[in-house]
Amino acid sequence: QVHVVESGGGLVQAGGSLRLSCACSGSRFSINTMGWYRQTPGKQRELVATITSGGITAYTDSVKGRFTISRDNAKNTVYLQMNSLKPEDTAVYYCNAENQVQRWSSWGQGTQVTVSS
Repeated sequence: QVHVVESGGGLVQAGGSLRLSCACSGSRFSINTMGWYRQTPGKQRELVATITSGGITAYTDSVKGRFTISRDNAKNTVYLQMNSLKPEDTAVYYCNAENQVQRWSSWGQGTQVTVSS
């Protein structure tokens, strides 16, 4: 089983920055895709950004140009640098790690990001 732990959330003013980190641990695992998702009360969890083991990234339109996803494969860690934050970015941010071939997907417990106006 792969254990996923996020960190780095908090309270920031609009226009500010935060950096989220997500570390994965376990035994004998290989991660294909890592990603960040977010969820607000009453809404479905939405994709924010993903990155493959080869470094291919994808972003939801609302964060393009403001957020940057990166990963350290040696450390099984993924990061989300969030700049120019807006109040609408307020959500619980979840990290996901998966291997489609091995057919597993693991989620972290989430970290709260609050952007004040």
